[in-house]
Amino acid sequence: MTEKLTPRQIAQLAFLDTLPPKFERLKKIIELLATHHADEPAVRSVQRMTDELKAQASQLNITALAENFGYMGMLLRRPGGQQTKVRGLGELLAGARINFEGACREASTPVTPPDVEGEKISS
Repeated sequence: MTEKLTPRQIAQLAFLDTLPPKFERLKKIIELLATHHADEPAVRSVQRMTDELKAQASQLNITALAENFGYMGMLLRRPGGQQTKVRGLGELLAGARINFEGACREASTPVTPPDVEGEKISS
């Protein structure tokens, strides 16, 4: 008997397949922030993107990624030093990549139904 993915896992994998280009865009903006070449519209668009990613990940029950994207959006909105933002965003992006790998592994592993045939129910 072949094990199949649940509809929830298929939806999670479809969402996770869209993330690598977005990670590259985040990395690019963080590098631009580090060199003081990022303009305000680019930073605002990344804020919107992180908020959207948080909402999508929350909707699909990928909590670790949702929290990570939420922290990134919060850090982008905060006033403060540019280097603090750059360092924080870099660390959060590394954490998001780790959580992404874990979410991919979890979503691609078929769920085995519990074996109920061997158990006897006593009443």
